[in-house]
Amino acid sequence: MTAYDSKGNGYFSEVPFVLEHDDATNFTKNLSDGSVQLVVTSPPYNVGKSYERRLSMSAYIAERKPLIGELVRVLSERGSICWEVGNYVHNGEVLPLDICYYEIFKEFGLKLRNRIVWHFGHGLHASKRFSGRYETILWFTKTDDYTFNLDDVRVPSKYPSKRHYKGDKKGELSGNPLGKNPSDFWDVSWLKDEWEGGVWEIPNVKANHPEKTSHPCQFPVELAERCVLALTNEGDVVFDPYAGVASALIAAVRHGRRAIGVDLCEEYVKIGRERLSRLLSGNLVTRPMGRPIHVPTQWEKTAQFPIEWMPCQRKADVVQ
Repeated sequence: MTAYDSKGNGYFSEVPFVLEHDDATNFTKNLSDGSVQLVVTSPPYNVGKSYERRLSMSAYIAERKPLIGELVRVLSERGSICWEVGNYVHNGEVLPLDICYYEIFKEFGLKLRNRIVWHFGHGLHASKRFSGRYETILWFTKTDDYTFNLDDVRVPSKYPSKRHYKGDKKGELSGNPLGKNPSDFWDVSWLKDEWEGGVWEIPNVKANHPEKTSHPCQFPVELAERCVLALTNEGDVVFDPYAGVASALIAAVRHGRRAIGVDLCEEYVKIGRERLSRLLSGNLVTRPMGRPIHVPTQWEKTAQFPIEWMPCQRKADVVQ
């Protein structure tokens, strides 16, 4: 594979994306210094999925370190890395993977800007601990002079008519007409036909999700879109070294960026290329960014309390 320079020479001659079947570290070694504006990815969690080898935690982390070093090398001075991870669970004990990765990124001189919580409504069920319903995105920058387009990702204000009540600006509107900062907790509740909190809950990709493919741990396009909009400008290069079925690449290309991805699984690369081709032809179905989460009402059949559970309900009422 031919390396490319910061202007993308060598790539993108016909389409705004490149998706290759290769080892992530080997592939990244061929990319030029400072040629990537944003790395947004979700590495394997070491939980024994079909696309990974389950290792000891020390071996798992050691295996990722050379890649992270290469990612820092190819990252531009104003660039960012968004590293999305969940938990490693062994014999019922939970180890948050972001704790393990934090020290590695710090060793390479990166600075943590946010630990973003991605909340979703459905996930793994548990009987001896609380069911997990969130994962985290570690957002690192290479320098203090980094790209951050807050206006491109603002969300509707809960109280847009709020005004300053004291000081020199007393009586003036206190908010921003474009909306408010979405915060580091990505969740949304759609109650009473209004934004409640102004942040996002992004559904994970389950069987009934419009983006679902054969990938067992596919993350939604919407999750990468906010990173792309906030941390890059049009024409910038977005790179996903664990591209899977190309969700991050789709988010980048959709918003006028150029995208590079690599994955070790040939089947996923094939699916990803098909999805990107459908995107360019206008035939790819994805969940629209910011669409509210449906909240069942008491009148819906699926939300009504089953008659078989009535004794349990009465017991709960007594306890209250």
